[in-house]
Amino acid sequence: MSFTPTDYLPYDFANRRHIGPSPAEMAQMLEVIGVESLDQLIDETVPKEIRQAEPLDFGKAKSERELLHHMRKVAGKNKVYTSLIGQGYYGTVTPPAIQRNILENPAWYTAYTPYQPEISQGRLEALINFQTMIIDLTGLDIANASLLDEATACAEAMVMAQRVAKSKAGAFFVDHHCHPQNIAVMQTRAAPLGIKVIVGDPADMDPEAVFGAVFQYPGTYGAVHDFSDPIAALHGAKAIGIICADPLALTLLKEPGAMGADIAVGSTQRFGVPVGYGGPHAAYFACKDAYKRNMPGRIVGVSIDSHGHQAYRLSLQTREQHIRREKATSNVCTAQALLAVMASFYGVFHGPEGLKAIAQRIHRKTVRLAKGLEEAGFDIGTGAFFDTITVKVGKDQAKIMQAAVDRQINLRRVGDDRIGISLDETTRPKRVEKVWEAFGIKRKDRNFDPEYRVPDELHRTSDYLTHPVFHMNRAETEMMRYMRRLADRDLALDRAMIPLGSCTMKLNAAVEMMPVSWREFSLVHPFAPRDQTEGYQELITDLSAKLCEITGYDAMSMQPNSGAQGEYAGLLTIAAYHRANGDDQRKVCLIPVNAHGTNPASAQMCGMEVVVVKCTERGDIDTEDFRAKAAAAGDTLAACMITYPSTHGVFEETVREVCEITHEFGGQVYLDGANLNAMVGLSKPGEIGSDVSHLNLHKTFCIPHGGGGPGMGPIGVKAHLAKHLPGHPQTGGEQGPVSAAPYGSPSILPISWAYILLMGGAGLTQATRVAILNANYIAKRLEGAYDVLYKGTRGHVAHECILDTRPYADSAHVNVDDIAKRLMDCGFHAPTMSWPVAGTLMVEPTESETKAELDRFCDAMLAIRAEIAKIEAGDWPQDNNPLKRAPHTMQDLVSDWDRPYSREEACFPPGSFRVDKYWAPVGRVDNVYGDRHLVCTCPPLEDYLNAAE
Repeated sequence: MSFTPTDYLPYDFANRRHIGPSPAEMAQMLEVIGVESLDQLIDETVPKEIRQAEPLDFGKAKSERELLHHMRKVAGKNKVYTSLIGQGYYGTVTPPAIQRNILENPAWYTAYTPYQPEISQGRLEALINFQTMIIDLTGLDIANASLLDEATACAEAMVMAQRVAKSKAGAFFVDHHCHPQNIAVMQTRAAPLGIKVIVGDPADMDPEAVFGAVFQYPGTYGAVHDFSDPIAALHGAKAIGIICADPLALTLLKEPGAMGADIAVGSTQRFGVPVGYGGPHAAYFACKDAYKRNMPGRIVGVSIDSHGHQAYRLSLQTREQHIRREKATSNVCTAQALLAVMASFYGVFHGPEGLKAIAQRIHRKTVRLAKGLEEAGFDIGTGAFFDTITVKVGKDQAKIMQAAVDRQINLRRVGDDRIGISLDETTRPKRVEKVWEAFGIKRKDRNFDPEYRVPDELHRTSDYLTHPVFHMNRAETEMMRYMRRLADRDLALDRAMIPLGSCTMKLNAAVEMMPVSWREFSLVHPFAPRDQTEGYQELITDLSAKLCEITGYDAMSMQPNSGAQGEYAGLLTIAAYHRANGDDQRKVCLIPVNAHGTNPASAQMCGMEVVVVKCTERGDIDTEDFRAKAAAAGDTLAACMITYPSTHGVFEETVREVCEITHEFGGQVYLDGANLNAMVGLSKPGEIGSDVSHLNLHKTFCIPHGGGGPGMGPIGVKAHLAKHLPGHPQTGGEQGPVSAAPYGSPSILPISWAYILLMGGAGLTQATRVAILNANYIAKRLEGAYDVLYKGTRGHVAHECILDTRPYADSAHVNVDDIAKRLMDCGFHAPTMSWPVAGTLMVEPTESETKAELDRFCDAMLAIRAEIAKIEAGDWPQDNNPLKRAPHTMQDLVSDWDRPYSREEACFPPGSFRVDKYWAPVGRVDNVYGDRHLVCTCPPLEDYLNAAE
């Protein structure tokens, strides 16, 4: 007897793991759509004029096992030395409980930004813990839920200071002891806004000449100063005082609020988040209450639900780019939510006593290190410090640096005659002894007597982390259960499809995620010598080359650590190109009315004038209006920003014409890469007329969204723009940096590289084709129940579709929010609401969803339409029906029932599960109450106890 041969390939990652529908299911879906084949659908959807001539060819796709072997080999080329370089990046211990239950848990890393609060209560609580921790440590009134990195936070603080200061001065002062990357990013941000940056000694600052100032605390070379007097002088001149502070140091040192600071910023990297060659890490931003409406980033607040119980939500959203566009406080969209969650749990895990003990140990080790150097005759140059000293070594600098490297220790080169040393919680006595050896000192680190180098007036006297959440979860059993309880409150991609339009919530495969926590990637300092980072260099070089091949661009910068930062970096690159050509007057940026909100906000940040272009009734760019406005701009035209396929989910056939008009009048084309998932393998932006694009690696290339970050937004450019890409103090370049680290957040780049290697060129192309198939299948199945607003000339959509729910506002008093909440009862996250058209739902299923899940979603949407029909017919009142009272909670189920529909109808609509049903933990959240009664810290303990009952 012999086995019948099979053509099934169990290790075909693209078709067996990543892409949802099977070939048989695809055939059924194509039949519903009304086409003979997937080739026919693509030919009728994607205009022939933009199709790429040659298929992607990256060689044979790797199996998961082959990939991990390859990644291990590349990772092994990184040398994991002990880096005592500091400069904002430090060794830290990630508690295994946090690594396993948060960083490596898809319930946390596959979630989206918590715009739907009822199904996001877990991570919202974790983020409000983060905010509470930052408020306590800084001594200020309010904090946001993270920013991209410390340098970006400094730049945001500078711009906010200009907005709120009563001083009319046009300059901003920067302490010369700020980290070099912080200074450089602030200078980059200031230039297009016309802000003069003065870098100098705070003792020489003229408060009357500036609208604000930022001070590093402790300074980059280690010194600790009380900035109360400089800040008081700033206030006397109606200017703003900002302190960039190490939050771990604040457990011992006088807090910024006690010095009178208006704003405090910094990085929470050393709260359990590995350095990762520069990121990602969560920055923090805190300020006085008076300035809360001018804060950048997202703020989590406390509100109430329909039962009057406590519930969390994102507060004061009218500040944000998706609403205010060019008038927004910032272009921040993606932040660092997952890393903020890790940092918050680090605070919960250790509590105030633990954090203080860690800080004390670090300080005592640094004191012992300094004492040994001083007794050997070295001058450390400062009396007061926390964890960093800078040693004067004269002409012996190179010799000592090399001696340290010989002992697998990296120190910081400062000027020509000094060496910086920063200790951290991972530093052990043996390592201190090795540092002494590098300086030629034979000494044992055996003196553990407590000794401090912080003057009494700088000792912290106020309490912090007093809320019970930082005390009641110390035992790992309780910590594990707490993390599980919060995860269970959320609906992430591990539970159900998240069909958010323009967000591309596709599979984040386990094998792609695994290398992120490998020590060879996670423990490399961003400023380590280049010969220790050969693995990273190989990865970045190969990934850049593959992204260039996919997009048709000639060069790639990995520095932007979000899509919005990519937009900003791309526009700065265009501006630098115009300046180099003597065209400084080119400031006009044409942006279609349906553009992403980050587009106009980014243009404003670059000092450009936004001119809005009309769209036709079909949703396409109005080329006549576009030409007229380009002509009117003439030699002041800098750029246009377009999205392709359009934000209406259609491949516009006039895209080449738009590019040609822009070039005709001397402008450059910025093509927003948000919808690249509909183009990979089919069309290359760089070949259809675009000059620059950012790529959302957290969309198209599988980096998970993390509940609101991390993300990556590298930019690809044509050859003529390459020399104008962002530079960095560490790596050089003509232009300034946009991020703190040279490569943004490189420790998550292995995810995207792994995805490309696993898929191969053919797999990537098939993924795009199936993404288009899935979107058209949904559009066809829902046709008749809902109008699909925009379609191409052959009646198809691209990778997403817009469902028109506006008619039901009149016929049944049902709005898009009601439908979104009802979908929660079905176990779904709602599609994107009211964008780009108010009162609509934009659906993007991605290629990773199976036909079964697509059908479940369609069944739910059809059932909701049937419920709307009942309201229209008068069977249910307009103010008391399953849509108006959704989502339905367990409390609803067991409470007195006063509704004209049954419990069965309420809780188990078509599309929902019975055995594994997801229950929203709270009723509908009151948005108005939350903004009118803004509370952004942890509620009292009794509220937690009530929520747990």
